[in-house]
Amino acid sequence: MPISFERAFSIHDDALLLRGKRTSILASNIANADTPNYKARDIDFGEMLRSASRQQADSMVLASTHRDHIAKQPGVMQTGLLYRNPLHPSLDGNSVDSHVEQSEFAENALMYQTSFTFLNSKVSGLMKALKGE
Repeated sequence: MPISFERAFSIHDDALLLRGKRTSILASNIANADTPNYKARDIDFGEMLRSASRQQADSMVLASTHRDHIAKQPGVMQTGLLYRNPLHPSLDGNSVDSHVEQSEFAENALMYQTSFTFLNSKVSGLMKALKGE
């Protein structure tokens, strides 16, 4: 029976990519905490993961009937970058709340590590299965 990596990894490979992208977005927010008129950004992780799952399912049944059809572009993060509503708006127009951003960053880092650990255990299980252990 052939091994399907999409089925073996489920959505955790997409989750890892999204968590990495979210890390860079949150780091950018933290770095610009003192920049006037900077607007904090974030993604709706749950919606983006559902979208990635739908894209993965759609890509399995997508077929081209003509040579001039445009192929579907791969990628997890097509859109979805949102503005964060500030809890305490500042006078200089900056919407970054350092405490919120640091909290979100720490939570995202923990979830990234969790997804990575899960994928690592899946790969270890596949390696054991291939070796016959």
